Amino acid sequence: MHKLALWVALAASAAAADAPSIERARELYSRTEYEAALKVLASVTHKDSAFYLLRGQCYYMQGDSRKASELFLRAVELEPANSDHRMWLGRAYGRRAETSSFFTAPGYATKARDNFEKAVQLNPRNMDAIEDLFEYYMDAPGFLGGGLDKAGALARRIGALNPAEGHWALARLAEKRKEYQTAEQQLRSAVDLAPRSLSRVIDLAKLLAKSGRYQESEEAFRRAEKIDPNAPKLLFERASIYIQTGRNLDLARKLLKRYLEASLTPDDPPREQAEKLLRSASSS
Repeated sequence: MHKLALWVALAASAAAADAPSIERARELYSRTEYEAALKVLASVTHKDSAFYLLRGQCYYMQGDSRKASELFLRAVELEPANSDHRMWLGRAYGRRAETSSFFTAPGYATKARDNFEKAVQLNPRNMDAIEDLFEYYMDAPGFLGGGLDKAGALARRIGALNPAEGHWALARLAEKRKEYQTAEQQLRSAVDLAPRSLSRVIDLAKLLAKSGRYQESEEAFRRAEKIDPNAPKLLFERASIYIQTGRNLDLARKLLKRYLEASLTPDDPPREQAEKLLRSASSS
């Protein structure tokens, strides 16, 4: 008993000593400084599930899904009832499925689905996990456990937790089915319920642009500007839709340059993606 008490005390002391490093690494991660965060984490001695999760997130954001999945799996082993750990493991397997061979991709996709479903089972209110599972059902073929019927059932579940997000999910489902009028109606309902949601207003602007209704799309983008004119997501998505539709390329380049100078978060598209778009706009 005395040895156990001593071990617990030493572990607690190590965790306390590492706390500033973990917080510093989290701060760097939140600013997309992933390599710097990994260097800080290298000095941590008490490696708990939170350590493995954060390290895995850094590798995931750097595009190393294999290393990320190994670290997320370690986090799950240490804390199997944690919904977020399962969600991130599912994301890493999903990324591996996207980038692996025809022979290995189905196995990784199945692991992604299993972990998303487990994450939702562990925490039925984990909206990020639910939306990840929804996207999986939307995109994966039936033999890998996907399907629009499954996505529809999950969309109703999303709506029960958050009505605005439920309309967004139904809009995604309608667009997948090429029911564009229904998609627009659902997005407008989402915006009505959450008028300050930048993402939903941008989604509406993008859908209108894809339908060739450019004036209405611009009105929606101006509405988004009133919410947050300097939001990186707005700069990127607006530039992206201009390039996709072959319009306002000078403005698209300016928006992308502003994006590359902005303070990004892990929720924003990576700078490499913006640089690729900028090259595309410059060559047009």
